[in-house]
Amino acid sequence: MHILHKTTKTIAAVAALGAVVWTGIPQQARAQTPAGQPAAQKEKKYKDNAEYDIYNEVSKDALAKNYAKEITDLDTWKQKYPESDFKDDRTRLYVQAYADSGQHAKAVETSSQLLDRDLDSVYDPRQVIQLLLSTSVAVQQIPNPTAEQLAIGEKAAHQLMDYNKKPQGVSDGDWAQARTQLQTAAKGSLLAMAIKPGDLAMAKTPPDCDTAAGVYAKALGDYPDRSFISYNLGRALKACAATHQDQSADLNSRALYEFIRAAVTDPSLGGSADAKKIAAYADQAYTSYHGDSEGLAQLKEQAKGAALPPAGFIIETGAQIAAKKQKEFQEKYPEVALWLGIKSQLADPTNGVQYFDGQLKDAAVPELKGTLLDGKPACRSKELLVAVPLPDATGSPTAEITLKLDAPLTGKPESGVIRWEGVPTSFTQSPFMLTMDTEKAKIKDLKTSPCTAAPARGGVKKAAPKKK
Repeated sequence: MHILHKTTKTIAAVAALGAVVWTGIPQQARAQTPAGQPAAQKEKKYKDNAEYDIYNEVSKDALAKNYAKEITDLDTWKQKYPESDFKDDRTRLYVQAYADSGQHAKAVETSSQLLDRDLDSVYDPRQVIQLLLSTSVAVQQIPNPTAEQLAIGEKAAHQLMDYNKKPQGVSDGDWAQARTQLQTAAKGSLLAMAIKPGDLAMAKTPPDCDTAAGVYAKALGDYPDRSFISYNLGRALKACAATHQDQSADLNSRALYEFIRAAVTDPSLGGSADAKKIAAYADQAYTSYHGDSEGLAQLKEQAKGAALPPAGFIIETGAQIAAKKQKEFQEKYPEVALWLGIKSQLADPTNGVQYFDGQLKDAAVPELKGTLLDGKPACRSKELLVAVPLPDATGSPTAEITLKLDAPLTGKPESGVIRWEGVPTSFTQSPFMLTMDTEKAKIKDLKTSPCTAAPARGGVKKAAPKKK
């Protein structure tokens, strides 16, 4: 499941806002006369009528949306009148013309000539807002923006978010509404630019997951409520886990945390995904990795409270848990664990007999522990039938091992737990039975009881009658 957050949604929303922001705000057409500069600014004058004529052509081009000609006429204006009183206005018109014509990189780079200036000393508030909004939108539409271009866009968006100079003729209520919209647009632009390098890194072949993970982690720190960033961070970390085997435990654990984080905060990923699928994927990813759902509910609660996991956060894999349980079992029940290892190889339908003949037969086996079930014969037994049940087993155990003794017992063997050492001599898979030669002296904890005397043949003999 690979769902990328599409910044085009943010771009479209911001671009549409350009028109919404100006609802109810009277303004001049964009390319109308550059008059209206701040009152404190020196009055601007055209050098001659020819300069005015060029500007007038630029205005007509803009109104006709003939942006290619507009840029050509701006170039003519700049060539013939490089030090015009309207030089700053011309630069602003360049930014808008480049943006309108789809030359977004040029729009951003041209805007950079202005953003370090005191814009209110150069333009009226409408022009300032338009410049900042156009720049912050344009940078998002550059396919592969450079770090410098992103920095310019971020600067414009920050200035737009903080801008609070009300345009002339706008009521306080309209300005409050417009400013809220502008701040929303600026925040959306900053968010889109924050994750853009991560999206570009993940789009590479192969993905540059390290760069992407760093970008998304930083963005998540600034925007912890954005679940799609958590999800994309999870994707990047998962990709890194596949290539950085020495760090896979850490990277996979952090990836799962972010998938869970996205699922419990907003599984729709900001409306870009199927919420049920994202939630199901997060659960499935956890159980597949961990082996079961144990601990999932607790992890969900933890993820709700923090966008990033704590240092040293680790989720154990199913294999790690099984290995840990196996180790604990071996330490607590060493003889049972030894037998289970032998039995699993003997029971293999393909290689079991080969394992017995090649490795187990006539080899000394370390001490085993089992439950004595029966002796053959019942008294003065020469063979003992033994089971090795699991510690928590219920029901009647089944004999799995036959112990052939070097000499008969002196009594009747009693059922119970015994320990022994022996040498395997024969084996059958069906029914399963391993036969071992064992010395009586090497059997521990064996208890016997005296054999019951057999009744005399012919029954009880009657006593002879007394003589009279």
